[in-house]
Amino acid sequence: MHDSIKPVSLDKAYRLLSHGPTVLVSARHDGVDGVMAAAWACALDFDPPKLTVVLDKITATRVLVERSGQFVIQVPTATQLELTYQVGSRSLNDEPGKLADSGVELLAMEDLDLPLVAGCSAWMACRLIDEPHNQQAYDLFIGEVTAAWADDRVFRDGRWHFEDADPAWRSLHHVAGGHFYGIGEALTRK
Repeated sequence: MHDSIKPVSLDKAYRLLSHGPTVLVSARHDGVDGVMAAAWACALDFDPPKLTVVLDKITATRVLVERSGQFVIQVPTATQLELTYQVGSRSLNDEPGKLADSGVELLAMEDLDLPLVAGCSAWMACRLIDEPHNQQAYDLFIGEVTAAWADDRVFRDGRWHFEDADPAWRSLHHVAGGHFYGIGEALTRK
């Protein structure tokens, strides 16, 4: 593991998503790794920490999530804009080399059989809370966060520090049609 990647206490894990970023969803089943982009993810609960993410029926990563019962949500950075766009617009169903062709480098965490995308600012390993009706009717998946990590160059002391970090660490926010924004400057309320 990289020296700058530190564990995040589970009672603060929801803060890794509270700013509404586009996320990368990854999963592994039967030796196959998948990574896709998702713009609709949010924190759901504090204790135990839970989140939701929308995974369309046509995606190969969804199948890996359903079969394995686990997945990772990670927060890509501004430097990963092209990678995020590529994994969000290409399908493993059609392109078996999608990850390599999109520039995805995977890293592993000790005692965890899940693919994590290198270079992100935060990662949350999740156990799927199986809700067949929600999954089929709404493509809505619920995960319980079982472990979380963040790069302390941008997330430390339980909160994001975009204002102190290099702009390359900004999170991406997809607004449609391949158009993204990076998170802006911090605003302080009086």
